[in-house]
Parts: sequence; structure tokens; C-alpha cells
Amino acid sequence: GAMGLAGVPSLAGALPAGAPLLLDVGHTLPPGGDALSHGRGLDCWEVRKRNSSEWCHFIRSNPDCRLDGGFLDYLGGVFCVFPPRLLPLAVTLYALWLLYLFIILSVTAEKFFCPNLSAISTNLKLSHNVAVFSLTSPLHGVTFLAFGNGAPDVFSAVVAFSDPRTAGLAIGAIFGAGVFVTTVVAGGIALVKPFTAASRPFLRDVIFYMVAVFITFVVLYLGRIRLGEALGYLGLYVFYVLTVVLCTWIHRRQRGDGLAPPGPWEPEMPTDVEEPEPSGTNSGDYGEEYRPLLPSRETSLRILTAALSPLDYRKWRRKPWYWRLFKAFKVPVELVLLLTVPVVDPDKDDLNWKRPLNCLHILTSSLLCVLTLKSGAYGLYQIQGIFPVWGLVTLVASALALIIFITTSNEEPPKYHCVFAFLGFLASAMWINAAATELVNILRTVGIIFQLSNTVLGLTLLAWGNSIGDTFSDLTMARQGYPRMAFSACFGGIIFNILVGVGLGCLLQMTSSQPLVKLEPDSLLVWVLAGALGLSLVFSFVTVPAQCFQLGKAYGVCLIAYYLLFLCVALLTEFRVIHFS
Repeated sequence: GAMGLAGVPSLAGALPAGAPLLLDVGHTLPPGGDALSHGRGLDCWEVRKRNSSEWCHFIRSNPDCRLDGGFLDYLGGVFCVFPPRLLPLAVTLYALWLLYLFIILSVTAEKFFCPNLSAISTNLKLSHNVAVFSLTSPLHGVTFLAFGNGAPDVFSAVVAFSDPRTAGLAIGAIFGAGVFVTTVVAGGIALVKPFTAASRPFLRDVIFYMVAVFITFVVLYLGRIRLGEALGYLGLYVFYVLTVVLCTWIHRRQRGDGLAPPGPWEPEMPTDVEEPEPSGTNSGDYGEEYRPLLPSRETSLRILTAALSPLDYRKWRRKPWYWRLFKAFKVPVELVLLLTVPVVDPDKDDLNWKRPLNCLHILTSSLLCVLTLKSGAYGLYQIQGIFPVWGLVTLVASALALIIFITTSNEEPPKYHCVFAFLGFLASAMWINAAATELVNILRTVGIIFQLSNTVLGLTLLAWGNSIGDTFSDLTMARQGYPRMAFSACFGGIIFNILVGVGLGCLLQMTSSQPLVKLEPDSLLVWVLAGALGLSLVFSFVTVPAQCFQLGKAYGVCLIAYYLLFLCVALLTEFRVIHFS
């Protein structure tokens, strides 16, 4: 366009610098659209501008409206299954399903993904050897804890980056969660329990985070991520982990003792905020104290039923009504997860070995992995056109399960029990990945229904949904008297999310044929986001040392007010009230 205009001075002068150029299709880009989709026919956004009678045909015939991956066709559902006048009902159902997906993500990460991760790290002797412990416990904190807490965020970022049309969601979510955590959660901790921050860890984390935001600024300005930049993100995270370990070591040396009391990163704290849930450990309704002294041999069937009951009746009776309501929502998810994901618990004597259930897991976990990989594309594939892959997996896994059942006993976990931790890790990762894929698809659908850009959906719904668990656990930790711990966890976690989320998300997209990921900073909003995150970090970087690291109520109120202001600006930008000509 510009070259043609240069030859026509009158036209070139008449067009203001930022005027949207009309594309070949004859309409301007919507705030979330990208030029890529316009080569292949109309943007899916156009659907709401048509007559309601044409909606279904438009969705069915337009290649831009195909959702990649995922088990449900949300666009077809909303525009073809529901008649146009029932659109509000469809949107309400989608909103409830969206909430439920967040519940699935949080339950899987908290009760299945994290325990298996810590079991694996125990098996790799990452934390229990005392001489090594002083060095590896910060490592454990920055890698394993961060990965456990950030799993939903990273998986949804990887899924969103896999399609250029939803990359805005990933950027919105990573930045949005960053602004949310550094303002609302950090401010909330200071409000709940004013405290003195650990000076060096705080400065270290904020400086690393500022570097990460700066790199992202550069990348957004260039509009693409090449292999070097993606590896740079991951390399910066490795450098961060090494810095944390080194800092801890220097700190210990200065204190002059090999094993100091736990520093800000170490897992000597209430990791699980609720009371630890005896999910099926007690036989029936009796707790530990009512167990018979001599361990009676329980039948396999009783072990199976006890292990599969996600409810503890005494706890249920004690709890308030809202806890029971939330628990009732979680029970179906927990039941399906208990059936498909083995959990190894290094803290228990029997390592949570349930012979009948673990043998069943060999079958269910392997089937789950095959059927959720690429949304079942591999699992339903017919070998030679006759025998499906899932059938073969069922046969092999059943044989294996039978062998293990015959060769083990109910009381004693086998030598190779740690393999179940890897199996559980894999199965829970597949669950999180499947839920994240559905999440990204449903958010894209919501964007098309309401004509919103992906970035704004990422920075609101996706960022809030992924941060809600961290928010509650950090605030509860602060209330229980660990505000410093919560504060450093809140910065450590989002450094992991931005560096690993963007780095891994883009790295997995790069193929030999196309070694770069295009980032279309599709609107002013991305710049507002990155700017807000940078500003909030600079604000903390300047004001926290100025208050001699004593964070009180005033700091908390300022941060929360800042977030509300940012949200207003972001929404006004999205609805084109604020715009640069």
C-alpha cells in the first residue's frame, strides 16, 4: 500500500499516519484480527455482522472458524446448535463450563501434579540428602514448586502460542497475570500482614523480572521470536535459578553455618493450605486413632473402595456450607482423576501404594495419555486400517497390570513404585493440557461472540482464572504468619511463567521449515499491558527500598489502586475510547 501511495502525493498526504489500511477483503482489521487469516478468506470475527440466519453457514464454510485441537466444537455449538434468540443461554452455559475448567485445572495441579513432582524430586534425591539439602532446597523451590504452581499457566500459554490466531491470549494472560500478581496479590499480602521484605531476594527477583519484561518489549517491537530469543528466555531462567542457588550459598557462608534455618525459598512451610486431606487413607469412617493395633489384612476390594472415596465424612460434617458446595463441584473431577492418575506420597509409610487401584491405573493412565494426545488423533488411528491404537494399548496395559497384580502384595509397595510417580506426572500433565486446550478454544469463542480481542480476554479471564489459586494460597500463607514466604513465592512464580511460558511456548512452535513465531502486537493494548507491568515493577523497585523494605497498608492500597487504574485503561483501550491517531 505505501509504495503505491508514494507515487500519488495527494493521497499520501491525505492519509493520516496511523490510518488503518484497507485490506484486499475490503474491511479494516478488527482489534484482534491478524493479517495472516485474511489471505484465507474472511476473518471469523465477521460472523456477528451477518444476519442471524447466515451464522451457521458462515461458521461451517469459513476455514478461519475451525478450532484446532480440543474435543468440543464451541463455535458450531453456539451458532448452529442454539437458535439465535437463545444466544444468552449458550453464553451462560459456556461461562459455567469455563469456571468448571478452572476448577479442573486447579484440582489437577494441586492434588495430583504437585505431589507427583515432589515424589519425583525426592526419588532423584533432590531434597532429602542433608549435605546437599542446603543448596538444593532453594533449587527445589525455584524449579519444582514454581513448575507445580505455574503448570496451568505454562500449558495454556503453550496451547495458545500453537495457533497464530490465539497467540494474543498467551501474551495477554502472561502479562495480565504478571500485573495482577505484582499488584493485587503483593498488595493484598501487605494489607493482610504488614511485614519487612527480605531485601536481597526481593531486589534480585524484581531485577530479573524487569529484564524479562524488557526482552519481551524488544520482541514485541520486532514482531517475531526467532530460535535465539526463545532459547534466550529459557537461558535467562536457568541463569535465574543458578543466581538463587548462589545467593543462598553466599548467605549461608556469611551466617557462618552450613545449615541455616530456612530462608525465603525453602519448603518448611504449610504448602497445602487446607488440612492435609486423607483421600481414602483411613479405612471407612475411622481416623488414624481408631485403627486396630494389629494391621488386619484388608481385602483388595475394600482398599479399592476406600481409595476411591474423595470425601472424608468427619471433615464434611465440620465444614461450613460454602465449602461443602465447592467440594460437591470438585468431587466428580476428583473421582475421575483418582481413577486415572496414580499419586505417590513420599511422606506416608506405604508411599500411598494401593495395589488394586495402582494396577487399574496402568490401564487407565495409558489409555488417558493415548486418547488426549492431540485430542485423540493418535488414539483413534487404525493400524493398517483394521486395529485401533487404543485397542493395542488396552491389551498391553491389561497384561502388564495383571502381571503386577500377581507379583505384588497389598501391604508392601514394590521396588519400582517410583515409576508410578512418573506415570502420574505424565497423566496429570495430559489432563492439564487437555483442560488448557478447551480453555483456549472457549475463550476464542467468547471473543468471537462478544467481538473482543484475544489480548483483553487473556489479561482478564485467563489471567484471573490461572492466578486465583496462587492468590488464595499466598494470602492464606501470609495470614498464617509467613508473609515473606508468600511475597517471594509471588515474584518467583511469575518469573517462571513469563520466561518458561513464552520461551517454551515459542520453542515448541518452531519447525525446521519455519524457524520463527510471528507476534502481531495486534493493538495498542499489548503495549499498554507491557508498559503497565514495567511501571508496576519500577514502582515497587523504587518504593520498597525507600520504605526500608517495611511494607505496610499504604503500599498495599497503592498497588491495588494501580491495578484498578490499569484495568480501566486497558478496557478503554480495547473499546477504542483511548486511541492514538
